[in-house]
Amino acid sequence: MAVLKAFKGLRPPKELAKEVASRPYDVLSSEEAREEATKYSLLHITKPEIDFEPDIDIHLPQVYDKAKENFKKFKEDGILIQDEEDYLYIYAQTMGGRTQYGLVGCAGVEDYMSGLIKKHELTRPDKEEDRMKHVRITNANMEPVFFAYPAVTEIDQIIETVVNDQDAEYDFTTEDDIGHHFWVIKDDAKVNRLVELFSDIPAIYIADGHHRTAAAALIGNEKKNNNPNHVGDEEYNFFLAVHFPDDQLRIMDYNRVVKDLNGLSPEQFLELLSAVFSVKDMGTTGFKPEKLHTFSMYLDGEWYELIANPDTYDDNDPIGRLDVTILSKSLLEPLLDIKDLRTSKRIDFVGGTRGLGELKRRVDSGEMEVAFALYPVSMKQLMDIADTGNIMPPKTTWFAPKLRSGLVVHSLE
Repeated sequence: MAVLKAFKGLRPPKELAKEVASRPYDVLSSEEAREEATKYSLLHITKPEIDFEPDIDIHLPQVYDKAKENFKKFKEDGILIQDEEDYLYIYAQTMGGRTQYGLVGCAGVEDYMSGLIKKHELTRPDKEEDRMKHVRITNANMEPVFFAYPAVTEIDQIIETVVNDQDAEYDFTTEDDIGHHFWVIKDDAKVNRLVELFSDIPAIYIADGHHRTAAAALIGNEKKNNNPNHVGDEEYNFFLAVHFPDDQLRIMDYNRVVKDLNGLSPEQFLELLSAVFSVKDMGTTGFKPEKLHTFSMYLDGEWYELIANPDTYDDNDPIGRLDVTILSKSLLEPLLDIKDLRTSKRIDFVGGTRGLGELKRRVDSGEMEVAFALYPVSMKQLMDIADTGNIMPPKTTWFAPKLRSGLVVHSLE
């Protein structure tokens, strides 16, 4: 049922792989990209505004044109070289002693349009359009999307065989201590079997990259509709994805920091909290929640354990049981008057890789007044929500490590 397609990847030579590889376009600002980008960084294509003055409007036509120009130059200069045959690839990442193995191939546009590729987040039209313009003008999927699938033992076994029998094509560690390992699967029998096994998978889940997924699929559909000779095997019918088995993935906590207490003193705020949470002062030592419906709060130099009262959630409701929902409905909305996480300027979000120290730092600095750490969502919760057609609240999942872009590119030509 699910499409997995081998393709002729555009890849850097071994000696340039680490330098070409870049963080995804949407996890760093233009200023950060300018600081990070070296001569051969893919950021010159994914965030081409870095080649202009800092005050440039990143949505101007000449910025997108620069992406096309830089992509062309990367190919001409041998920074990205196209494989001669259709292959599948393995992209593994190691963080904190754990390694997760992703299968790199093209997913099907029609799978997204039909709902076989399932989402759990809403997308913003402006962000979709930005990436659609980028795909249109480069005629390529420059960055992979991050998918999960229900683990299949034989797929794991084939990947393990490749990893054990072949030297990695790329193998390097980035400055954040994440190991990146990449193999090319050239054996036709293995490629064909993996494609066959994927055809039996009932659903694929977007883990990270909802906007990139939507943009890639919508452009593919657009090209289909504009081609009177469309037959279905054109490259635009497919887009670049890294597929990970669900049992290897770990979702990290996605925490909240708030600028003020909505006019309340810390004492008043704690008193109101006690009506909907069991509140326990944990002192000055950082406290991390270890189970669902338990929260950590940092306020006025103290850490607190908050346990939600049973009447504040419904464990039979895939959305209502989420801790992000409980926090919003029981605390952020009624007590702090933060009703829209997407638009409020009084709240910010901190990925779990930053740790409790980042929450403490931002409160102690005076930038924020209170911080909340949450227990992370599970893959089962994510898949249940996607399967039931529900949408998670904003800023619910933080997948780590993030995929590096530039190890392989999919051309639509």
